[in-house]
Amino acid sequence: METIRIVENGVQAKKEIDQLMMQGYTKDDIYLLAHDKDRSEDLTDALDVNDISVQEQGVLDSLANVFRSRGDELRTKLESLGLSSDDAERYEEELDLGKVVVVATKSA
Repeated sequence: METIRIVENGVQAKKEIDQLMMQGYTKDDIYLLAHDKDRSEDLTDALDVNDISVQEQGVLDSLANVFRSRGDELRTKLESLGLSSDDAERYEEELDLGKVVVVATKSA
């Protein structure tokens, strides 16, 4: 089960992350994505949450991302967190608009 929030900026992302943590999620359960790779890395570092890595995606998808467009890469990352391909596409469209997506997912 995942909880997804769409926000405009890092300040709003911080508020959502704090709320998710009050709901019982840990920082290890929370992922943040932005369309711009540098912005995504800066926000995950500043807010001390996870970037979607090889552990979540698997080796093959991680390697394939080198050859994918950023949109394809983001959809693959969202799907690796358990989102359907339709949901991943919808959230990737939000990322195209400059939004930030915060995903909290409880591992089994």
